[in-house]
Amino acid sequence: MCGRYASARKKHELLEEFQIEQDGDPDKELGADYNVAPTKNVYAVLSRVPHEAERAVRQLRIVKWGLVPAWAKDPSIGSRLINARAETLADKPSYRRAFAKRRCLLPADGYFEWMPVEGEKKKQPYFIHPADGGVLAMAGLYEFWKDPSRADDDPLKWLVSCTVITTDAEDHLGRIHDRMPMMIERDRWAEWLDPKLTDTERASELLVPAESGRLTAYAVATDVNNVRNNGPDLIKPLPEAGDPALF
Repeated sequence: MCGRYASARKKHELLEEFQIEQDGDPDKELGADYNVAPTKNVYAVLSRVPHEAERAVRQLRIVKWGLVPAWAKDPSIGSRLINARAETLADKPSYRRAFAKRRCLLPADGYFEWMPVEGEKKKQPYFIHPADGGVLAMAGLYEFWKDPSRADDDPLKWLVSCTVITTDAEDHLGRIHDRMPMMIERDRWAEWLDPKLTDTERASELLVPAESGRLTAYAVATDVNNVRNNGPDLIKPLPEAGDPALF
């Protein structure tokens, strides 16, 4: 699974990195967050066809982590839909409509996983990130949920939310966690985001797990366990971590 990640790049860096054509929230900017947790607001890259436009435009939007399907009675369901298994996207009612029409990329610097410590009850957190220091473009889905209790002109009438797609971890050491976020490589970004691609079989073919060596991992302090903690120290390697584990 993916329950915590880091996203510290500034908005202007993401606008350039993902070749964004439209800033969906021009008056808002999220601060650096080294402990992104479910229900927080995050950046999402998506492609939509504006009203009366002829083609889709790549946008950067601020969305809430935890998918709320359009049919949900209330947004509380989002806290249970933070991850979507790649193997069942086309079948699960919570995800299949979004998988066909509303795919996105969730920019991250890396993510955290916890590994049980042999002989102890505690778990050791690891920070897992691209070995080349580049951006981690996690595959995601997004949805629009309409709040029936709010007036149509209320700016909070619509909630935009997202989920992170996960897959089997390419951990040749088999020692941290059996699941990981699905990455989308740069050469597949355009097709993955294309709202005209509604064939879920073709969309599934774009979900290719990261190659061995693409990601690297190292142990970090347990401060990340508390969502109240934040800052760059959370992704600082432990001195005794030793050689990084490669995926």
